[in-house]
Amino acid sequence: MLIDPKSKIIANGILRAVGIIVGIVLLLWLLYELQAVIAFVIIAAVISLIGRPIVNFLKYRLKFNDAGAAISTILIVILVIAGILSLFIPILIDQGEHLSHINFEEVKHNVNRLNVELSRSLGVDQVTLIEGLRQSEFIRNFDISVIPMAINSLLGNMSSMVVGLLSVIFISFFFLKDSRLLLDTFLAFANKGEEERFKGVFDKTKHLLSRYFIGIFCQLLILFILYSILLFSFQIPNAFAIALFCAMLNVVPYIGPTVGGFLMMILVISGYFMEDWEAVILPKLIYVFIGYCIAQLIDNFILQPLIFGNSVKSHPLEIFLVIIIAGTLFGILGMVVAVPTYTAIKVVSKEFLSEYKIVRKLTKNL
Repeated sequence: MLIDPKSKIIANGILRAVGIIVGIVLLLWLLYELQAVIAFVIIAAVISLIGRPIVNFLKYRLKFNDAGAAISTILIVILVIAGILSLFIPILIDQGEHLSHINFEEVKHNVNRLNVELSRSLGVDQVTLIEGLRQSEFIRNFDISVIPMAINSLLGNMSSMVVGLLSVIFISFFFLKDSRLLLDTFLAFANKGEEERFKGVFDKTKHLLSRYFIGIFCQLLILFILYSILLFSFQIPNAFAIALFCAMLNVVPYIGPTVGGFLMMILVISGYFMEDWEAVILPKLIYVFIGYCIAQLIDNFILQPLIFGNSVKSHPLEIFLVIIIAGTLFGILGMVVAVPTYTAIKVVSKEFLSEYKIVRKLTKNL
């Protein structure tokens, strides 16, 4: 029995398509299962990009060997992170002291007084805070057993964080020690004869991402300075640490500034918790809120366009849509990695998919 050549071609095409689909599904499943490891590698790669100038300085100016320069750079990064975290210890101690001196009867009286004033202003019936809590769905359905479960979960997450931190340090050491390790890994996917094209893509991506991370650092530094001036101007306790923490939250686009503003207001209130609300707390809240909004306007209309426009060669609207889409699909982590990932995709697309009009349109500035 003879087989029709056309039927054979169609069958081979179907089998090939099915094989490609199965391969893509398996690849996505593998990426999902190994997402923690991939995250460690990405973080280590970012650290190596940021730490590369330090390594070069130690190697070529101070004559360190490769291992010594890599270890020294990692130690510098760890010391910087530890120094930043140590700045928040005074806040925790200060808040603990405030809590220990709180007169909860007075707090209850002030809350009830505020409730009365708000009820009169809004023209609604008075409902005490305690009665409102009792009527809430959360209190009626609250299970006390979730407390020990939450503690166990926190301890488990802490152990995972330690493992993750050690993994990132270990991977970062080899990326910093061998400057060609990332390149050689990337070239492993290149077909014979295409190594130069892949190397060009790698160099271009590394250049743009280095500019992006430097730009992010400058953005956070400027916001930190603005926040510090704002908080010091109104004599807010622990102004330096609060400014640093709120500036660092801007790493998460759109959500970070909102959370940072909310936390800043809470810390301003806690810093003057025992003072008079109308005479001290409320005026400081208003002034700090206005100053925070001005700082965010500077960030949104000056800093971010400069960073995204000059560092990754993308239009602000383009970046906005990419961040929103990544946040919708992958949550907070997606918003954080959206811009560098999109930049890498654009560089690869320009090199290998330039025959498409939409690719030429999006990558014309690269």
